[in-house]
Amino acid sequence: MKPREAVVVALLVAGCCLVSALSARAAAPPAPKLEDLPLQDNVSQYGITWTFDKKVHVGQFVTGDYYVVGRVTVTAISPAPEERRNGSMLNPDPGEYHGYGEVKNDPAMATLRYKAELAAKLPIAMKPGDSLVSTITRPDTKGWITACDGIGSAGTPLVASVLTCLESPAPPDTFRPCYCGRQKKLYHFSDLHLEVLPAVKLTAGAPKIEFYNRVFERPWLDHVYDWGSRELHPTENMPDYGQRIGKRVGEASLLLISDLPLDQKKKLLVGFVQYGIDLWGCIERGIKGWPQKGGFGSGRKWPLIFTGLLLKDEAMQKPKAEFGEDQGTAFGPCWTGANVVFTGHSGKDGWGDLERAAYEHLPPAKWLKLTSETYRRNSVSDCWVAQALAARLMKAEKVWDHDAFFAYVDRWMMEDQTKPLAELKKACAEKGWGFPQYWKPDMERTTKFVQEMWDQYRPPLAAPMDGWKPKAQPRGEGPKTESPAEK
Repeated sequence: MKPREAVVVALLVAGCCLVSALSARAAAPPAPKLEDLPLQDNVSQYGITWTFDKKVHVGQFVTGDYYVVGRVTVTAISPAPEERRNGSMLNPDPGEYHGYGEVKNDPAMATLRYKAELAAKLPIAMKPGDSLVSTITRPDTKGWITACDGIGSAGTPLVASVLTCLESPAPPDTFRPCYCGRQKKLYHFSDLHLEVLPAVKLTAGAPKIEFYNRVFERPWLDHVYDWGSRELHPTENMPDYGQRIGKRVGEASLLLISDLPLDQKKKLLVGFVQYGIDLWGCIERGIKGWPQKGGFGSGRKWPLIFTGLLLKDEAMQKPKAEFGEDQGTAFGPCWTGANVVFTGHSGKDGWGDLERAAYEHLPPAKWLKLTSETYRRNSVSDCWVAQALAARLMKAEKVWDHDAFFAYVDRWMMEDQTKPLAELKKACAEKGWGFPQYWKPDMERTTKFVQEMWDQYRPPLAAPMDGWKPKAQPRGEGPKTESPAEK
């Protein structure tokens, strides 16, 4: 192609891109007129009803969450707030405590993260920029299975819903602003750069997307720092434990980067991006993050990066916070011969508890406890696989900016377990520790669906699959490195 022809083609392509971009912006739905919004003196969602002191204009975000336009006073909430139950918080700031309530017959949870003084008291005056988070407290600890996970939940709230107050009506494709604080930047579905999503074919074991639509349909509350925030997670809204959050986030993101038509993926995409926006709002308001602490801190970094990529928001793509995936992985010599390690239940320093600190640099005979290895095998590694694969398929490894995470996931999926488990079994017998019988060389390392997707898409990727192995040293060059087992 001649230089002049190349310039013409480039201009034509740029023009087409510009036209497409302009068309996308023009296609964004306009905000409704104020008089077109219904006037209501109450609004209900997920079993929670807010009653106002007057009729106000009411609208809905793309998520289905409600907003009111202009100042209003909430005079009643149903179910009614009781002593230490059915609590609400107005513009909750990230921190270590919440004001939503406690489960009556669970004294251990009752004293963990709940502070009654943080609950908003009726009547609650709201002005534009405010968010009111209201909850229904679980009656007791028995028999409550999270709708998003099918397993028991430690969450105190049964349900949570968010009411937002705006200055003016919002376009119908607007995401709900984060419930934390009063920063109220509005993002729109039409802002999403959907072209960054791959279109990979799903394997036979793919879950029904309708299930994941429900998983991400309601607000996920995550503004309490440290592992005790699982008490904050509403049973009907979200999984309570970080491992389960990581699994749901990972599988959902694989569905979103699939070749399913947008009309089939849109509801899930809306809910998933909303979670990313909410996490970003927590960070903007000062949360320190979601630290390792066993399986607790998993599943938060990838929704942030994913959302940042779709919004082309560079700050959101590089969140400055603690994340379990990053605190839990590091390059270094491992007793199994690998070159990347799981750093322990609570990261390399164990938060002052040596039994939960770095340990894989030592052979099992020198471990203080089996605690960290139990978490590695049962509560952490399996929930990282789908997230790592989705990030690789979106070419987001450099954006993630922690190579040890990806190398560790490769190790988890590919390392032969025969010899390590034999040595573990021997150490357990010598130390009088019980050896879990389900630790087997052919153990399932992730869910069936994720394993299928891994087998299909990980090997063809350009990233080497042996990055978790130490590089062979040419004979005669450099000193011999003593292995941890030899020390």
